[in-house]
Amino acid sequence: MGTPAPAIGIDLGTTYSCVAVFQRGKIEIIANDQGNRTTPSYVAFNGEAMLIGEAAKNQAASNVKNTIFDVKRLMGREFNDATVQSDIKRWPFQVNDCENKPNIEVQFKGTNKTFIPVEISAKILQKMKATAEAYLGKTVNKAVITVPAYFNDSQRQATKDAGTICGLNVLRIINEPTAAGFAYGLENKNSFKETVLIFDLGGGTFDASILTIQDGVFKVLSTAGDTHLGGEDFNNRMVDYFVRELQRQHRRDISQNWRALRRLRTFCEIAKRTLSSATMAQIEIDSLCDGIDFYTTISRARFEELNIDLFQKAMSLVEKAIHDANINKTQIDQVILVGGSSRIPKIQMMLQDFFEGKTLNKSINPDEAVAYGAAVQAAILNGDRSKIAARDFVLIDVAPLSLGIGIHRDFEDMGVIIKRNTAIPARITKGLSTRNDYATFIICKVFEGEYTATKYNHLLGEFVLGIPPAPAGVAKVDVTFDIDSNGILNVTAVVRSTGNSNQITIKRENGRLTQEQINRMVQDAERCLESVVL
Repeated sequence: MGTPAPAIGIDLGTTYSCVAVFQRGKIEIIANDQGNRTTPSYVAFNGEAMLIGEAAKNQAASNVKNTIFDVKRLMGREFNDATVQSDIKRWPFQVNDCENKPNIEVQFKGTNKTFIPVEISAKILQKMKATAEAYLGKTVNKAVITVPAYFNDSQRQATKDAGTICGLNVLRIINEPTAAGFAYGLENKNSFKETVLIFDLGGGTFDASILTIQDGVFKVLSTAGDTHLGGEDFNNRMVDYFVRELQRQHRRDISQNWRALRRLRTFCEIAKRTLSSATMAQIEIDSLCDGIDFYTTISRARFEELNIDLFQKAMSLVEKAIHDANINKTQIDQVILVGGSSRIPKIQMMLQDFFEGKTLNKSINPDEAVAYGAAVQAAILNGDRSKIAARDFVLIDVAPLSLGIGIHRDFEDMGVIIKRNTAIPARITKGLSTRNDYATFIICKVFEGEYTATKYNHLLGEFVLGIPPAPAGVAKVDVTFDIDSNGILNVTAVVRSTGNSNQITIKRENGRLTQEQINRMVQDAERCLESVVL
């Protein structure tokens, strides 16, 4: 028998995904079957096959309603989430409400087929797994998958479930900027302590994380971010601008013409990339609608004007990360650019102005750094620690959001148990007591977020715990929040007065799946393999 396949690192991106592996003493970014080192995060369905990656994106304009993209923006979210409702208006594919969970409906082989977001993400991961297997010539079953640092508990669990569905043992869920920090640290083997800002602006999400790096020890001091800020939003602004231009020039409204919008979006994405190296970009689309050829231009200045508020939002999050790290911006040694959107000249200029002329660090590939770092972590967790440049790597990450319980009569206020930017894994216990005489149970509602009022935070789940009847304040319960190295939370409770314990795990809701659901989806994924074009 040959040696087993190494564990891989996967950057599961909103717009593009990337896979890497550590072997032969170095990290290798794995190209897909088209020779490209990143793969579009697209899944499409037609009358004969399911398409994933480039094959799916290339036919998007002719199969708009059955081509799914940006699914990362649905992961772990509820249907009535404001961002979900905003995105639905822009997506040509059908998103339905199923008990306040978003379901995606497509036509596949002549029938209606419904998927939840985690199943679509699993198919993208399946493509990355297959890409690695073709390169290695072995079956791959272990991986580290990255998520935005500001992903909440439900989003992290959904990502882990997606890996399980496609047949991967997910060794760890790791934050994207932390993975990029690994990539930088491995390439820059400095013995002195460095404080770095990872500025990670991708296709759909933004993270700003402050880390210290010294002798292979990576300590995250703080993180701030927005799970709905990235290149797709810049594209949306351009699309809206040109829809107005077409209306002005030709008296044609294409706002509900999904095929025309898909073609326009493709050209806007190309123009955005062009404007990173040129001051003017052309849009030339033959027969965009009703036989009209749409030829126009956009300047870098106009592009910047359309998106300046989004750029400023990213900069405000940089300030927040620095404030939360309790340092001064002059103490930042390196500003490391990660994510394709970090190439935008205006963003680089704003960063340089903020850091008073500091040279930005472009030493790592912004499209590949996250997968690179994930592969480093995968190698370590898979037992290859001694091979990685003969160095030990230690990661001290943080919880991106505060975690706590609803307190007072109607659970209207949040009592924080684990503060944001607390080092993880973490285990913290606090006591509760009854408010009513001779109560026989207490209700514990678990929230995630930064607001004092729980109605503005994210409800992770709730449980009821039986207690012995006693006067108000006598019965005591110790509630323990245990957040693991993946950033996933479990809660347990112990009745102190009797010594009896009762372990409570947050129910799999708000995007989490039961084991039975996962098993069913694994079987469905296996059946679909015969009709997949990877």
